Amino acid sequence: MSDPAVGSALPTWLSPVVAAASTITVHELTRFMPPDDSDPRRGAVLMVFADREADPTTPDDLAHRGELLLTERAHHMRSHPGQVSFPGGSLDAGETPVEGALREAHEEIGLEPSEVEVFGELPELWLPPSNFAVTPVLGYWRDRGEVRIASPDEVHEIHHVAIAELLDPDNRINVRHPSGWTGPGFLIGPGRDVILWGFTAGIIARLFSYLGWGEDWDRARVRDLPDHMLQGEPRQTDLAPDPAQNTKLEE
Repeated sequence: MSDPAVGSALPTWLSPVVAAASTITVHELTRFMPPDDSDPRRGAVLMVFADREADPTTPDDLAHRGELLLTERAHHMRSHPGQVSFPGGSLDAGETPVEGALREAHEEIGLEPSEVEVFGELPELWLPPSNFAVTPVLGYWRDRGEVRIASPDEVHEIHHVAIAELLDPDNRINVRHPSGWTGPGFLIGPGRDVILWGFTAGIIARLFSYLGWGEDWDRARVRDLPDHMLQGEPRQTDLAPDPAQNTKLEE
């Protein structure tokens, strides 16, 4: 694994993300920062970019060449069942965000840390309801091997999602929670029947916006969360009014 500050041998289609990692601020991703006296619990997620098979004549840019590796939380979990997320979780004592994100990805989906080149981190994001501070770690799956559901108690499905599909206006939605909270979402999966929302959708949507990507989409298109994703949801008063504040990391 190379130094996150280097990234010199990364593919050209990843260049905009590499540049953004050194310039984006927490305010472009969320309205919340950990107060000095909050002493939050800390966690990390691994935002894994990978090459996607494409026609050689396809433009050499992220939208056509790249994909993100996402997981769908097990449907029987007592909280946030079925939620789509980046691999990740709480940090163990003494772990850095990079170490924790790589460890969690290996435990959840068998992703070998040696296959991932970490090239940066996004600013730490704070979840006020649970006093959780989460660092998104950016990685490139350079030596692509195999992934699998290594922890079926946690993971229902692994999704390889093309960046082009996330940018497609037909796959953009607003997601409405029964509390009345509405935020950005994406339709993913072979049948576009899996809803990506909450913390992970918020990071993706705001990063894409910062990079100037995407096209206009119909913001009047609203989907309610399906029943299987509402089991064990926090009370309405526990929900923060921000798309990046609902995450599986609360356990």
